[in-house]
Amino acid sequence: MTARAEAIPPVQSTKLNASRIKIELLAGLTVALALVPEAVAFAFVAGVNPLVGLYAAFFVGLITACFGGRPGMISGATGALAVVMVTLVARHGVEYLFATVVLMGIIQVLVGLLRWGKFIRMVPHPVMLGFVNGLAIVIFLAQLGQFKVDDGAGGQTWMTGSQLYMMLGLVALTMAVIWFLPKITKAFPAPLAGILVVSALVLGFNLDTRTVGDIASIAGGLPTFHVPMVPLTLETLQIILPYAIILSAIGLIESLLTLNLVADLTNTKGGASKECVAQGASNIVTGFFGGMGGCAMIGQSMINVKSGARTRISGIAAALFLLSFIVVASSLIEQIPVAALIGVMFMVVIGTFAWASLKIMHKIPLTDALVMIVVTCVTVYADLAVAVVVGVIISALAYAWNAASRISARVGTSKEGWKVYRLSGPLFFGSTTGFSDLFDIQNDPEDVVVDFMDSRVVDHSGLEVIDALASKYEAAGKRLHLRHLSPDCQKLLQKAGNLVEVSVLEDPDYEVAVDYGETFEKPAKSN
Repeated sequence: MTARAEAIPPVQSTKLNASRIKIELLAGLTVALALVPEAVAFAFVAGVNPLVGLYAAFFVGLITACFGGRPGMISGATGALAVVMVTLVARHGVEYLFATVVLMGIIQVLVGLLRWGKFIRMVPHPVMLGFVNGLAIVIFLAQLGQFKVDDGAGGQTWMTGSQLYMMLGLVALTMAVIWFLPKITKAFPAPLAGILVVSALVLGFNLDTRTVGDIASIAGGLPTFHVPMVPLTLETLQIILPYAIILSAIGLIESLLTLNLVADLTNTKGGASKECVAQGASNIVTGFFGGMGGCAMIGQSMINVKSGARTRISGIAAALFLLSFIVVASSLIEQIPVAALIGVMFMVVIGTFAWASLKIMHKIPLTDALVMIVVTCVTVYADLAVAVVVGVIISALAYAWNAASRISARVGTSKEGWKVYRLSGPLFFGSTTGFSDLFDIQNDPEDVVVDFMDSRVVDHSGLEVIDALASKYEAAGKRLHLRHLSPDCQKLLQKAGNLVEVSVLEDPDYEVAVDYGETFEKPAKSN
């Protein structure tokens, strides 16, 4: 999510031919190789068998590649969802997770059918920076549990001595390989290279460290249809519905952000609603085949796009390659050191955190900085969906407060002797009090004009305050006139019916500023 639109080298024509298919297949293979360690690591974060993460990566990746809104996007098991799932799994078990993933998919399909995906544009940039920073912190904290061992009394304690030093050394080695390999060559996925190097070192020197097989056995086979074994009761729905709503929101937010990013990189358009439906369908299927669910992956999508992929072939190929790894190489995955997976996740944390946000904190408006910090904290202490909602609400309130303070008026006199208030700024629920304070009803003449050349009536509250103002002038034996109402404002008045009983002056040449012979004295501002 911290990635920015950057220049992507031109690619060959997307017309299917031998050259294009070769590019797509190689890109898909690269993505599949990089997906293996991440899917396993995210499964550990969620507290489930690694195979649950791999199955999710296969089904979600395959279905979204076939039917998603943006060719070139890659989807699979992600850390953002895993950190929410871990609580559900710990409290109720993995079968409830599968049922939740199915319900999550149904919600996402409904969002797509209702075309609500377009509302992603309402998420401000400071919210997104706080979102990714909080996500990075959450993933980092989730890795610390791997540094604990059983204390023999049913609890856990932190590693110490040589066991701790071995773990830290292997983690550091994995991170070093991932960091330096791209500087030498980008032909091989750095995360996979880090895992292979550390695994070879552990196996070659028979080092005593925890492996995937020590945590859970992986039975490499084809996924089978499986109805979640949960009671079909209202109590079950009460348990899974809150998690399903949160997971669906997080999944769609990440997917739609990835959709926009890939569209910017490739200078193409993506279908938000179509992507929502595809993500939902993939999660429904995943839940019935023992997967943990997933969403779009920004990092893997970037790898795919920068490898030259532009069609759906690469995503389909990545999913099929991944399944072949599960069936053929499952025994090898069990020998992967846990330290290597932690190293991969730490690099994901470093790449996810928006470090630039720390540098610009003192340069951006105070409200934006506050939003960023609040969203980060809520993400860490609550969840990602709540954090985004809180951030959007704070940003909206800040905007409303700022817009409300902008209401003002220049006071003048027309050639007929009428007093004219030329408004500036929007008239809406936040500025109604300031609007009322602009007028001097007791000392105004019999005819008063409110000029909306530089203003707009935005909502029902604006109509109400105009109606109240007209009633006050009428009680004082005076008349209120409205002028230069835009077409949308006039439409609001027409819908209001008898609510606003004022004289609307006709302006046949509304688009042209008209000189009414007015002499303006001074601007009037609300207190």
